[in-house]
Amino acid sequence: MPFSQRTVGIYTLGCKVNQYESEAIAEALEARGFTVCSPTLPCDAYIINTCTVTAESDRKARQFIRRAIHQNPRAFVLVTGCLAQTQPHSVASIPGVDCVCGNAEKLAVARETERLFAEGKKPERASILVSPPDAKGFEPMCISRFDRTRAYVKIEDGCENHCTYCIIPAARGKVRSKAPEEVLDEVRRLTAGGCREIVLTGIETASYGKDLANGYGLADLLEEVDRIPGIGRIRLGSLDPSLMKQSFVDRIARLPSLAHHFHVSMQSGSDRILALMKRKYNRQMALDGMERLRAAMPDVQFTTDIIVGFPGETEEDFLQTVDLARRARFLMIHVFPYSGRSGTPAAGMPGQIPTEEKRRRVAALSAVAAEIREELLAKMQGETVEVLFETDEQGFSRGHTASFIEVRCPTERPMQGETGTVRITSCQDGYCIGTLISE
Repeated sequence: MPFSQRTVGIYTLGCKVNQYESEAIAEALEARGFTVCSPTLPCDAYIINTCTVTAESDRKARQFIRRAIHQNPRAFVLVTGCLAQTQPHSVASIPGVDCVCGNAEKLAVARETERLFAEGKKPERASILVSPPDAKGFEPMCISRFDRTRAYVKIEDGCENHCTYCIIPAARGKVRSKAPEEVLDEVRRLTAGGCREIVLTGIETASYGKDLANGYGLADLLEEVDRIPGIGRIRLGSLDPSLMKQSFVDRIARLPSLAHHFHVSMQSGSDRILALMKRKYNRQMALDGMERLRAAMPDVQFTTDIIVGFPGETEEDFLQTVDLARRARFLMIHVFPYSGRSGTPAAGMPGQIPTEEKRRRVAALSAVAAEIREELLAKMQGETVEVLFETDEQGFSRGHTASFIEVRCPTERPMQGETGTVRITSCQDGYCIGTLISE
């Protein structure tokens, strides 16, 4: 037996869906009598919830697996998530790994942890529990806790877009939606527990409802969540540009609880590259959708992800992306260099871009993004905004507006979990500074 305290540390890599699933695993472990601790501490067992969206994600996942083994060589080590799903035997071959669970069996990690403790010794060979990711439908899981003020609620799993650069459909399978009544029950419990902001998230959130009867979709769910008594803010994890049609915009614009911030999954501003990526939209569709939202919500802000250096991307294609960034006025752009994934069509495409050129484009677009952000924040000076405070440090409280602008202001007491009205006085380093005028 490694130890007798039944302590488990959970390392989580990757997306918000993984964060939600790790919390569900933690609560399942606690229900079985385990104590969930920081993974940086010596623990009796470690669970690594992995990501495989890029080659760097794979490297980090393996690094964290080895870190856990190094921290306590006697501890049980279990690996789950997207890398476990796509490369189970490779993961299982790492000396010190005791169990590999795929994405269809994430909650089985808690059961397997209990089994290993009951057996009392590290096995000679890692067990592998991996089936097709969508074989069992939407895996039932829910959470009752939240971090500070915000909770992520997984409403959808899987993706059927099959973009040429992406391995995630292989890791997550077909679209599966959480039943509306289960989403609503979970949000009600979190709201009753004091959660001030609910983020509805998924692998491809825009596809929510695709597999449900009677045409029930994302707008229907948002309307029902908005009617929950005591609901604070509702935020969407991401929004595909193809969803931003007038009928959808008209419906969600009427929801008082919906935060006026949308993360748009853009990826490129070049129609030629978007076509090579097999995205479902072109640049004009995306710009038109954002304009519809701006017309309906004048204070709306957008953030996005952009991949630069996709195979065959010319300088003109890159400049089209820069132009789109300036036209769309994104509050924040997460810029990534293209990373080839084995098993995807893009990995074998001609015109692979040299690493140094990808780095140059990352730096150039990041500089444009910082310039746009500074201009947007400068326009906030003198504005009065409502801030949901998330952290407190050295006499300052920090939080975000509904449109996702970060605000910091001096407060006489900690304001974590509370809202306050703040007058913006200046901005610096990507955030606004203000004065609290009412609580």
